[in-house]
Amino acid sequence: MNRITYNAAGQAETFEGTAAVNVYAMAVLASALRLYGQHRIRVNRAYTPTRMLQAASRYTGQRFARGQYLQAADLLSAKVQAEKARIAAEGGQL
Repeated sequence: MNRITYNAAGQAETFEGTAAVNVYAMAVLASALRLYGQHRIRVNRAYTPTRMLQAASRYTGQRFARGQYLQAADLLSAKVQAEKARIAAEGGQL
């Protein structure tokens, strides 16, 4: 079972199950892509812009060309919201 639990402030605290952990990973990746796309700041040395786009492609199934950082971030954010709604519909959100 996949489950995301939230605290009283509405912030996610735990992610249980593969789909829930993937939601977190996609949200972090979208944030990193947005940071690089807007400010050219890499979140760490190993996670190059090319590798971030490759990871986004694995999650979305869509291929991204160099420079499409913000488009990839927007698509990932939309997928995060859809997955969160799907997990909630399955009764996995508290």
